[in-house]
Amino acid sequence: MNYLIGDLQGCCDALERLLQTLDFSPSRDRIHCLGDLVNRGPASLRTLRRLQSMGEAAQCLLGNHDLHLLATAHGARKPGKSDTLRDILDAPDREALLDWLRQQRMAAEVQGWLLVHAGVVPQWDRAQTLSLAAEVESLLRGPEFADFLHEMYGNEPDRWDEGLQGTARLRFIVNVLTRIRFCSAEGQLEFKSKDGAGEAPPGFMPWFEVPGRRSAGQPIAFGHWSTLGLQQRHDLLALDTGCVWGGSLSAALLDAQGQLSDIIQVRCPQAQKPG
Repeated sequence: MNYLIGDLQGCCDALERLLQTLDFSPSRDRIHCLGDLVNRGPASLRTLRRLQSMGEAAQCLLGNHDLHLLATAHGARKPGKSDTLRDILDAPDREALLDWLRQQRMAAEVQGWLLVHAGVVPQWDRAQTLSLAAEVESLLRGPEFADFLHEMYGNEPDRWDEGLQGTARLRFIVNVLTRIRFCSAEGQLEFKSKDGAGEAPPGFMPWFEVPGRRSAGQPIAFGHWSTLGLQQRHDLLALDTGCVWGGSLSAALLDAQGQLSDIIQVRCPQAQKPG
């Protein structure tokens, strides 16, 4: 069985309860975590160790919080006041965990579903999304990854251009795959708003509502957007249901034909206050 799982954010107890609810077997089943494995929750270290211990049974995407961990560990970012990453940074197996994290995907495909942490811009289709994600994956796994972490942050460029090169190109790819919520009809990114889909800033809309986007009709599953909540339709699945904020941790079961056959949720105690 393939299960798609929303943002964990260091809530390892919720993950364990969800796996128990699923009657999960690593020899039979596979989980696909949609990014933001760590941070804000109470047990980021245990979460990483648990996922790493599952081997091929746990396939994970990198979210913005996971990249923040890598950047903090390599001196590219300072710890934030709401971060809960110190246990990882001080752990004796820190380097092994960080190396494991660098091997994870920026986008993936399972049973016809495109998996991303945040979303895609209207100019990208499935194949281009996976290809561009692979560019960042290759860099993160290579010897120059630490240099890129120092250049990764910033809101420019805010539009896709096939001619983008170097750091600007990679930064845009990262921003789309791990940060996008709203964009314009032309694909301009907007990063300030974290509200729900009905609170789009003027001139912007949820990325999946852009008319004529090239990924239309392609089933896409994503996390990242807790204020959006669970959204389920035949070609779109939003699975960040705010576990760390006192919501639920959600898993979607794909049947043998790749159709959504069930949504399984476990309630989560509030680990962090919004703000």
